[in-house]
Amino acid sequence: MNRTVFEQIKKEYDSFYKDLLRNGKLPLWSTGKGFWGGVIADEVYEAFNKINLHKHRSFIDLGSGDGKAVLIAALFCKRAVGIELDNNLFRKSLEMQKKLRIPNAIFYNSDFYDHSISEFDVVFTYPDAPMHRGLEKKLLNELRGKLLHYGHHFHPENLKAEDRFLVNDNLFTVYTNSGH
Repeated sequence: MNRTVFEQIKKEYDSFYKDLLRNGKLPLWSTGKGFWGGVIADEVYEAFNKINLHKHRSFIDLGSGDGKAVLIAALFCKRAVGIELDNNLFRKSLEMQKKLRIPNAIFYNSDFYDHSISEFDVVFTYPDAPMHRGLEKKLLNELRGKLLHYGHHFHPENLKAEDRFLVNDNLFTVYTNSGH
C-alpha cells in the first residue's frame, strides 16, 4: 500500500471537486439509472486497511462513479475493477488512472447488473437505492467473497453481517452470503 500514491489520489480528486464547485456544479449528480456521490478517500483507505484488502486478489466496485475507490483498492490488491454507467464519470476514472499511472485498475462503462461478480474476493458498494430493488438479488445469486458496504443506509436484509466498524462516524459493514 503506497501511501505516497494514495496522497496523490486524494490531491487529484480534491482538485477535480474544487473545479466542479468553481464551475457551479456539486460533486454529485444523477447518472440516469442511479445517483453518484463521491466516497471519502481517507475513510475508504482506512476501511481497506481494516479488512486487510491487501490479502485479497480481486476487488470490484458496483457503480464506481469517478473511480476513486477503485484506484485506492488497486494500491492493495492485484486487480481492482470499477463498473460505471455514467459516461462522464467513466471518462474521469480513466483520466485519473492515466494521470496517476495505476495499471492494475480496470474500468467498464456499463451497467453492473450486466457483469458477474462471482469471481471477485471483495465487492464494494456505496448504495444509492434500497437493496430490495435488485442489488440484493444479484448479491444472493453471485456473491462468493465478501461485500464491503459503505454507509448507514440501504443495507441488505438477507446477507450475513460478519463485521461492522465506524470510520469518522461512517459505517462500514462486511457481509457474506451464507448461501454460498
